[in-house]
Amino acid sequence: MEKIGKIITFILWALIIVSAVLIISLVANINDVNKQDPAMLSWINANLVWVYILGIIGAGIAIFFGLFHTFTNKQAAKSGLISLVFMGVVALVAYLLASPEMPQFIGIDKFIAEGLTSGTVKLVDTGLHATYILFAIAVISIVLGPVIRLVYNK
Repeated sequence: MEKIGKIITFILWALIIVSAVLIISLVANINDVNKQDPAMLSWINANLVWVYILGIIGAGIAIFFGLFHTFTNKQAAKSGLISLVFMGVVALVAYLLASPEMPQFIGIDKFIAEGLTSGTVKLVDTGLHATYILFAIAVISIVLGPVIRLVYNK
């Protein structure tokens, strides 16, 4: 286990060093006079690619360990499944409450000409209703949370 910790520490230091070299190279090549300097633009592109790589690796590791934890821990799998069912119920209720009717306002003809359909309107309305439902649940839990804790802690 100690060997894995050393490997992870080595990898983290390597990532920090590569990031520092890229940032220092970018700062050294910034040119205020010529905004189209190829060297500066190549360092900007290199830094952007590095950020994308780090983001993808970080997201992949987070998803992998989340799934690993879920599949190796029955309680985590149960709570994850409950969360998915809850989100599905919220999405279903929001979809059933949504209306496919086109809104009426000045300039709607432009949006219809650009491809606005009743299906798109229904999906947007679904998203709005889901936001309202989740906001209401959050407010209710904030208001009732202390009351419930007082009642059940006695």
